[in-house]
Amino acid sequence: MNPIKVFPKIFPAFLLLFFFSGALQSQILKKLGKRAERAVERTVENRVDREASKKTDEVLDSILEPGSKKSPTDTQIENPLPPSGQDNPGNVGGNNGSGSTPGQPTKKTIEVYSKFDYVPGDKPLFFDDFSNDFIGDFPSKWNTNGGGEVVSINDSDEKWFELISGYNIYYIPDIPNLPEEYTIEFDIMALGLDNKTSSTSFLRVALSDDDKFKDGANFVHAHIPFCQYSPIGITMANHINNKREIYSVVRADLRDEILDRPHVSIAVNKQRFRLWVNEEKHIDIPRIVPQGAVLKSLKFHMNNFKDGKERVFISNLKVAEGGLDLRRKLISEGEVSTNGILFDSGSANIQPQSMGIIRQISQVLQEENGMNLMIIGHTDADGPEDANLSLSQKRAAAVKNALVSVYGISDSRLQTQGKGESQPIGDNNTPDGKAQNRRVVFKKI
Repeated sequence: MNPIKVFPKIFPAFLLLFFFSGALQSQILKKLGKRAERAVERTVENRVDREASKKTDEVLDSILEPGSKKSPTDTQIENPLPPSGQDNPGNVGGNNGSGSTPGQPTKKTIEVYSKFDYVPGDKPLFFDDFSNDFIGDFPSKWNTNGGGEVVSINDSDEKWFELISGYNIYYIPDIPNLPEEYTIEFDIMALGLDNKTSSTSFLRVALSDDDKFKDGANFVHAHIPFCQYSPIGITMANHINNKREIYSVVRADLRDEILDRPHVSIAVNKQRFRLWVNEEKHIDIPRIVPQGAVLKSLKFHMNNFKDGKERVFISNLKVAEGGLDLRRKLISEGEVSTNGILFDSGSANIQPQSMGIIRQISQVLQEENGMNLMIIGHTDADGPEDANLSLSQKRAAAVKNALVSVYGISDSRLQTQGKGESQPIGDNNTPDGKAQNRRVVFKKI
């Protein structure tokens, strides 16, 4: 298959568009009169009657040219996925418009995440990085009423699931009824976004009491925006017994983040719903989750993206029960085990979104001056046993270094061990089991 490249707008095409639409633009503005003038002065999301027709919306966009804090370039895709039904090359390349290559996000330091307060659940319910799926297949653990497929990115070993815009719903049948306390995490990658990406382009994350493709009588929706010309904000909505209780747009500017492989973290604690994008918490609503409702399923839905151009992928989806305060458990029981401290594959580099747990451990040590800890690293069984033992030792040392260098804990209060793959608690033949085995234990000594 020949590579397809999407080039920036060329000048002749712009002139043709200008002369072709000039008369129509003039007529529309005359008809809208004062209302259109006020809309020009405001941001695009507030312009009046923009839903009157698709053509009217397109013309207004071309006239208004809303200001942006950046100018995303058109995406160049060397080996794009073809439209549904065509052969699949199985590899996506090129530039994502953010200055970084897909699969290679801008490196964030753990210092940036030093105040990050998200703590993932400690009992894994579901994990999928699509490692057991073939390129071009629909993920085996998911279900849909539409389409989608697993792809690889450039030369990376990572796999991503490409969602398709439209009426498609994606959900995971294998997650048991969601408990009262749980967390959700996943990575997003977007390609092809620019200043024409619609203000109604979003990824919906839904928690629902319906176990198929409907909203259900009880649900919570979070709409993550992908628009680039204006900070649209995150829309939050719920229904309780088929009645809307909350529908609100929370101010948030995610334009830079959405281009740079953001990590999304969600914590549900009974009726409370919190959402972080990277290290920043954007949503914290204490009473939005239906009380007493059994929310059975986690669902995703893409809305209003241009087919074949604006593309959205997700990976590393993790759902875990818990997300409670680890500090009390460490003080009362003298030991906590967590698989929420993540490392780069085959490396002791701590992924910065793990800092919420390390921060809580530091707070215990700051309050309990007489407490000393043993930090014990564990790995899955991938790779040679001796290499895993060494890796687990290095990972335990990396956690100790973060406590010392970022939070000022005395080096003398911390010791480290590595157990490698010798003490598994899950099945090393499955992604879920491997995720359970990759853990760090903090033990009072």
